[in-house]
Amino acid sequence: MPSPPDVAYYYPAPYWRSPEGDWVKSLLLFFEQVAILLPSYMYGRHQDADPTLAGPLEERGLLRVLDPQEWVDEKMANQLAEIIVDLLTNGTFDDLPETEHFHELSQSRMGYGADVGLADFLVKELREKNLARPSKDGVSIPLHPTVRTTILVVLGQLSRATGTKHGFTLHPTTSEIYAVNDLIETLSQERMPSREKVIALDLEPVGLNLDTVPLEDVLQYRTEHQTAHKAYMRDLRGFMVELASMGVPEEREALLLERRQEIADAAHDIRRSASQAFRKNLTSLSIGLAGAAWSIGGDLIGTILSGAGLLPELQGKPNTVTAYSYLFGLQGRLGR
Repeated sequence: MPSPPDVAYYYPAPYWRSPEGDWVKSLLLFFEQVAILLPSYMYGRHQDADPTLAGPLEERGLLRVLDPQEWVDEKMANQLAEIIVDLLTNGTFDDLPETEHFHELSQSRMGYGADVGLADFLVKELREKNLARPSKDGVSIPLHPTVRTTILVVLGQLSRATGTKHGFTLHPTTSEIYAVNDLIETLSQERMPSREKVIALDLEPVGLNLDTVPLEDVLQYRTEHQTAHKAYMRDLRGFMVELASMGVPEEREALLLERRQEIADAAHDIRRSASQAFRKNLTSLSIGLAGAAWSIGGDLIGTILSGAGLLPELQGKPNTVTAYSYLFGLQGRLGR
């Protein structure tokens, strides 16, 4: 029986814009498909934002457009509300800087399509903390930017379980380092058992920026080489789990030094293969990974995420939960 397809879940924005098409195209070497969570009233904007890539990918069945009206079902809406209310109750958002610039988030991504009463309750809780404002357009809610990003980050993790129900494996993927930092900060909360288990692996030049390479050439190349790309990502996740399981920082450092060269060598082989195939002087594409693996200890987030697409490396460990996100295309360090 074939394994479920690996799908890159693009977040936090509902769609990418034309300048980002280079790294989105590169995702096809590491994953079978790309998915976006796009409200129905926004449908078509993704193709307008990048007409050269979004349309062709959707036509070929390589882009899954997930409608949050259906995707955020009753279970996910309840899980989302539980996590956000828990963060509110524990004071996670108490010291956020004040800002006049609130950013809209579609009501469907907040669970209105599944449970209007519950979504209204969540918005009410946020408004009481001055973190949300009344809707101006009837389809979205203005939120404090940090709260908005947190909700989108949590949706990315919860969507892993929903993806499994639909027969594919979803992997949260972003080019926005602030989204990854939000995940790290959430997992590092003092009350969470994951706080000592958070791992951030530095960006490693792995692939190539394929902006100037025709889509047909990219797809032809991946037919022969995707196995190596997927193995690299699988090994990266496994390494994160291995590091997170170590409680002694010195042990982590020793293992990181020992395995870093293996990671770099594998990345170099992938990059060299692509360079030879496309015969172009292309800039490097970098990949990093941040997340945690920890034993459930009564924490709400861990309990909720425990069903969210456990990694194959964790089979046989039912009390272990993972959360992670890939970071693509940025230079520098993840900073942990």
